[in-house]
Amino acid sequence: MADRPTAVMWFRRDLRLADNPALCAAAADGAVLPLFVLDDALWRPAGPSRRAYLAASLRSLDASLRQRQTRLSVVHGDPVRRVVEAARAVGATRVHVAADYGPYGARRDAAVEEALAEHDLELVRTGSPYAVAPGRVRNGSGEPYKVFTPFSRAWAAHGWRDPVEAPTGSGWVELPESRTTGIPDVALPDGLELPEAGERAALERWTEFRERLGDYADHRDLPAIEGTSRMSAHLKWGEIHPRTMLADLAGPVAHGSGSAQTYRSELAWREFYADVLHARPETAREYLRGEYARMQYDEPGRAFERWQEGRTGFPIVDAGMRQLRATGWMHNRVRMIVASFLVKDLHVEWQHGARHFLHWLVDGDLASNNHGWQWTAGSGTDAAPFFRVFNPTSQGRKFDPKGAYVRRWVEELADPGQVPDPHDPDADTRSLVGYPRPMVDHGAERKEALARWEAIR
Repeated sequence: MADRPTAVMWFRRDLRLADNPALCAAAADGAVLPLFVLDDALWRPAGPSRRAYLAASLRSLDASLRQRQTRLSVVHGDPVRRVVEAARAVGATRVHVAADYGPYGARRDAAVEEALAEHDLELVRTGSPYAVAPGRVRNGSGEPYKVFTPFSRAWAAHGWRDPVEAPTGSGWVELPESRTTGIPDVALPDGLELPEAGERAALERWTEFRERLGDYADHRDLPAIEGTSRMSAHLKWGEIHPRTMLADLAGPVAHGSGSAQTYRSELAWREFYADVLHARPETAREYLRGEYARMQYDEPGRAFERWQEGRTGFPIVDAGMRQLRATGWMHNRVRMIVASFLVKDLHVEWQHGARHFLHWLVDGDLASNNHGWQWTAGSGTDAAPFFRVFNPTSQGRKFDPKGAYVRRWVEELADPGQVPDPHDPDADTRSLVGYPRPMVDHGAERKEALARWEAIR
């Protein structure tokens, strides 16, 4: 039992020290126990990308804490039991967290709160992984927004607080090593390489992106170049807070920049999808627009496997799927193309693709991923009608005009001497280089998709 006031800082999706309101609140209570719980409910379904990245991020956080003469106490098991045990072990009266608005996280926190209360302990929620917490912005009728544009206006008008510094001078406490399990080692499958994890890496990448922010609006849809920020994994794990980024986007360097406004809109999309999922938690798995559940879909057989493998015969689709398996990430424009292909060319329900993405994506965020899939499938938010069907060949030629992205990820098409135009679906050279011909006729499948849609209208 500690002989001074103590508090627990239960880290989850906020694996950083700077601009962490919950950590500041914990430090104000007294000496802090930095705690992370490896929760099987989240660890078991996670794919190798998320497991490995999370472990690397935890090691980075632990290294930062060791510079402050403490360490991250990692325990494994049910948070309802483990958090209570940790708090009692150090004599804490409060457990501090950033509020979790996801379906599972909200249920888990309610259960932990109830278990703590049985021991006269308190769960304190301060801040969240968002600039504006889900549920905070409502329309004139007091209802959640269902369309992005009015949401983004209300979100911007609501505003957010300025970033805060990491607490200094805080005392720290630790759990005995006999009570902890340590950070797991995760072996990656052959060929999978992930970006550097941690708060320092997040800040370095953000600084690098700000130097080329002016090109973002023009380059963000071109997968062959470094046109996006690649901040999604850092945001997913809370290695940086979005309001840190928003403060920089409002600063003198970015002020008035069209690219800064475009990028801020992308951050608003992330918060919009979190708000939608908070209001309709069942839409993590079910259709936001229920009528689409009545549509005829095909079983995810061998065609689905070829999509997963990047062997569809449509180069932009295959490049994206192979990039996903090699890096745990896929360019956002390409995510839309491959999603449209699965749902509207192969007629497979979006949930199958969403699960595959969450298995491999290092930035796999339930709200953004699953509602992004619903948007493409026509069953989600906003004006994304089902009859908007991406043509993978024309999309490839538009956004990868020189074929550089395809050549980077589809090795059979890498040689310009053998394959002058990698986007040509009728190229006779395909059999010579070992690349499959298109597995479907896009025009015919588009008509079939629209016929199925008409049947439920």
